[in-house]
Amino acid sequence: MEPVELLSDNAAPPGAPRIGERVLNAISRDPLTAPHRRRNDAVLTVLVGAVTVLLALLADDGRRPGPLGWALLAGCVLPLAKRRSRPGLVLFAVVACVAPYHALDNSHMAPVPASLLALYTYAVTARPLHTLLAGCGIVCVTLAVMFRIGSHEGFESLRTSGWIIAALVCGVDVRVYRLYIASVVGRAERAERTREEEAARRVAEERLRIARDLHDLLAHSITLIGVQTSVASHVLTVDPERLDRAAIAAALEDIAETCRTARGELRTTLEVLRADGPECDGPLPDLAALPGLVRTAGARLDLRTGDGPLPPAVAAAAYRIVQESLTNAVRHAGPDVRVDVRLERLADSLRVTVTDDGRGPAAGPGGGFGIIGMRERARSVGGTLTTGPRPGQPGYEVAALLPLQPSEAPA
Repeated sequence: MEPVELLSDNAAPPGAPRIGERVLNAISRDPLTAPHRRRNDAVLTVLVGAVTVLLALLADDGRRPGPLGWALLAGCVLPLAKRRSRPGLVLFAVVACVAPYHALDNSHMAPVPASLLALYTYAVTARPLHTLLAGCGIVCVTLAVMFRIGSHEGFESLRTSGWIIAALVCGVDVRVYRLYIASVVGRAERAERTREEEAARRVAEERLRIARDLHDLLAHSITLIGVQTSVASHVLTVDPERLDRAAIAAALEDIAETCRTARGELRTTLEVLRADGPECDGPLPDLAALPGLVRTAGARLDLRTGDGPLPPAVAAAAYRIVQESLTNAVRHAGPDVRVDVRLERLADSLRVTVTDDGRGPAAGPGGGFGIIGMRERARSVGGTLTTGPRPGQPGYEVAALLPLQPSEAPA
């Protein structure tokens, strides 16, 4: 039989804060934001008032207060209900009542609880310099009043003035502790906000990369399929009696090849997105696939990249820029457009130029996300891209300069 552990009635339930933790939480909490502060201050004022009355009746260090003395004691205690919101005014009111109370040679112990509480509250909420000035002023006023009553009372007050200093030091210490806790919590909150902002930035960058890859892939493939379908439809409708089966078969084969290529790139993209690694780079197409891409689009390619291999990021950016340029040329200039693609390796960069001689004006950058995506591709490796009509000739030109040592461009 397994032993059963019994909880006593006085044991705290699991997870409940202990008394020491509650005290530390109360000390470290901002007094202006503490829960039930008005109720707590009212209860504390009543308790201090009861102790004050008891000390006034039982103390033997002076005579019992008369009506004026009781009024001054009430003036010392009642302002404590507002000690959190108006600590300076409460301390001034307490001192203003305590000084004449002692001058009348009433029981000197009675106003001590209210005075120490007012001093502590002011030291907790005020600056240390203000607390030091207030403490010096209160000690001087107290000694002046008590020495005026008698030398014995004056020296006794000088001896017991350590309580005033102790209350002030305790208040300053609690204030410093609260500021330290607030700074620690503030740093933790700022670090948490920084982590959240970094996570949000990474999510936004990942979404942008996915959108860019899908746009480059699907827009090009769908555009080519549409153009090739139009070619096949044109062959079928222009002269049905003289059917060019070879042309239709070639168009359908191009459509099938485009679909296979798009399916393969889409599968690669999805495999990258499903990878378990913390950071995944997008699929990096090789320039070896560029001739097939250009042939399918019916363009002419001039590829001079030299013998050395290109950095994968630069090759991928060049491939996507050419792909999007071919898509725009076929889409906006028609199926009969002549497109020239030229890649030339320079000393420290790769120059990519795509020109067409299509009819009519080319689409501007505000027409979609294609040109924006090409600029982002070039900027991702530290390169530049320019687009616009060809000077003095019909058509459109896309020119990119990609450094062979890619670096992340500033946002």
